[in-house]
Amino acid sequence: MVDGAIVGAVGSAVLNVVSYFDMTVRARPASTTPETTAGRLAKVAHVSLGPAEEAAKRQAGLGPVLGYATGIAAGAAYGLFAAHRRVPFPLAVALLGGGVMAVSDSSMTLLGVTDPRTWRRIDWASDLVPHLAYGVAAAATWRRLRPSSRRG
Repeated sequence: MVDGAIVGAVGSAVLNVVSYFDMTVRARPASTTPETTAGRLAKVAHVSLGPAEEAAKRQAGLGPVLGYATGIAAGAAYGLFAAHRRVPFPLAVALLGGGVMAVSDSSMTLLGVTDPRTWRRIDWASDLVPHLAYGVAAAATWRRLRPSSRRG
């Protein structure tokens, strides 16, 4: 599980780097969905983040923390799953990257932050590519930490 958490942290860092690179290349603004999600979660949990100005700043900090928490938790879950089995690299990439994408997108959808049915192709690509990078980085890190998980 600890190796899985490390895998998730590495994947999360790579996901963020890819997202920031996309912002740089396309000159697009940062997404507000992480902070909006943090605010909606606080409301659902009946947790006050303070007056509006303070709440906005707290949400801006909590959004990325929630992203890392999701990535690390997904890595830990993968670690439990893969600890005693050999998972082919492409399947590991799909499980890790697809799993994190499914959890984050579905939670944001359930909270009313976004609706993937309205996304354009570029929106899907902006979501898919960083999650694919997460999956590749996490799966490669797992193989590095657990050489016995390699095939052949």
